[in-house]
Amino acid sequence: MTASIIDDARFGPFHRKMFLLTAGGQFLDGYLLSIVGVVVLGMSEDLGISASDEGLIGAAALVGLFAGGLVFGRVTDRIGRQLLFTLHFVVIAAASIASMFVNDPTLLVILRFVIGVALGADYAIGSALLSEWLPRAQRGRVMGMLITAWFVGAATAYVVGYAFVTLIDSGAWRWALGSAAVPAVVFIIAGTGTPESPRWLISRGRVDEAREVLRRVYGEEATTPEAIESLQVDETAHGLGFAEVFRGGYLRRTAFVGLFWLLQIVPLFAIYTFGPTILNAFGMSSTNDSIIGSALISVLFVIGCLPALRLIDTLGRRLLIIWSFALMTIPLAILGLMPTAPVAVVIACFCAYAFFSGGPNILEFIYPTELFPTEVRATAVGIGTAVSRIGAAIGTYLLPIGLDLIGVGATMLIMAAITLLGFAICVALAPETRGRRLADASATSPVGATAESQAMGDRTGVSHDPSAVDR
Repeated sequence: MTASIIDDARFGPFHRKMFLLTAGGQFLDGYLLSIVGVVVLGMSEDLGISASDEGLIGAAALVGLFAGGLVFGRVTDRIGRQLLFTLHFVVIAAASIASMFVNDPTLLVILRFVIGVALGADYAIGSALLSEWLPRAQRGRVMGMLITAWFVGAATAYVVGYAFVTLIDSGAWRWALGSAAVPAVVFIIAGTGTPESPRWLISRGRVDEAREVLRRVYGEEATTPEAIESLQVDETAHGLGFAEVFRGGYLRRTAFVGLFWLLQIVPLFAIYTFGPTILNAFGMSSTNDSIIGSALISVLFVIGCLPALRLIDTLGRRLLIIWSFALMTIPLAILGLMPTAPVAVVIACFCAYAFFSGGPNILEFIYPTELFPTEVRATAVGIGTAVSRIGAAIGTYLLPIGLDLIGVGATMLIMAAITLLGFAICVALAPETRGRRLADASATSPVGATAESQAMGDRTGVSHDPSAVDR
C-alpha cells in the first residue's frame, strides 16, 4: 500500500508549530500543578485556610485531570480536535485570572478543579491532533519530546513563584496563580487558524473538508485522488465507540497503556512532589541541601528523556520500556535495603531513577496515540491520563503517611515493588510500533498486509514482516 501524504511528508514549519502548541498544554500542566506548592503558605495565611483545605486545593486539579481525560477524550473523538484545542486554553486563562480574586477556599477548590479538567482534556486533544499530523519518520521523537515541556513548566513555576514571593509582600500568591493566564493567552493567539485533523475528518466522512485542509497545509499535490484515497483506506470508519477500547484486541492495549502509566507515575509523582521530604528522611537535615538535591533530581528527569528520544527508533519502543522499568527498579531497591546509606549514595540512586525514567516518560505520549485508531485515539489517551492521575493522587497522598508509619526504607521497597510490577506488565504486554504507519500500528485486524501479530509486535520487539516499515 502506498503511504499517505501525511505519513511521507517532510517535517517542516507547520509541524514545528503544531508541536509547540501541543507542548504549550504540557507546559501549563507542569506550571499549574507546581505553582500551588510554591505559594501555598502565603495563600493559607491570607485566607486562613485549614490543612484540610490545603489538601483539597492541592488535590482538586488532579481530580479534574482524571475527569477531563476520561470525559473529553471521548468528546474529542466525537466532535473533533480543533475546536476543543482552542477552548481548553480559554478555560485555563479564565480560571487562572478568576483565581486572583478569590476570598473563599471553596471557590479556589472549584477553580482548581476546572483547571484540572481543561488540562486533562489537553492530554487527549493535543496528543491526538499532533500525532495525526506527524510524518511517521519523526512521530516517535516529536511525541516523546512533549514530556520535556511538562518539566520546563514545573521549573518555570518555581522560578516565577519565588520571584513573586520575593518581590511582593502581600498577595503574591494571587499574582502567581493568575500568571498562568499569560502563556495561555499566548497559545490562544498562536493557535488561531489551527486546522482540523484530516484523518479525523475522513473518519467522519467529511472528505471535502479534509481535502481543503490538506490543500492549505501541503498544497495541491496533496489533494490528488490517489492521495485522498490512501487516507480514506486508512481512516475508513469502523463504528468504534467508547466500549470498543475495552473489547477484543484493544482491551489488551488499553490494559497495557493504563497499567504502565499508572505503575510509572505512582513513585515518580511521589518523588517529584516530596523530594525534600524524602531526602530529609534519609538524613539530609539541611533544608537548603535537600532543596538543592531535589533540584538536581528534577534536572535528571529531563536529561533522561534525551537518550530515550534516540533509542525509541534504534532500540525500539518495546525494549526501551522494558529496560527502563528494570533499571528504575534497581536504585529504588538499593534505597529500600540501605536506608542509612551515605548522602552521596542516596542522591546517586535518586538521580539514576530519574534518568532511567526517561523511557516511560516519553512513551506516555507515543504508545496511546500509536496503538488506537483515529475514531478512539483521543478516548484512549484520555483513559490513560485518567488512570495515571489515580496513580499520581495515590503516590502523593500515601508517601508522607508511609514515611511516618513504616519508615523510609520500607516505603522505598514498596516503590521498588510497584516499579518491578511495571516491568512485568511491559514484558507481557508491550508492543513494538517502531517505523510503522499510524494506520498499521493502530490496527488489530489486517490493514494492507498487516496482521494482528504484526501490529502488536513479537516478544523480541522485531517485526516478522520486513515490508511493514516501508508501506
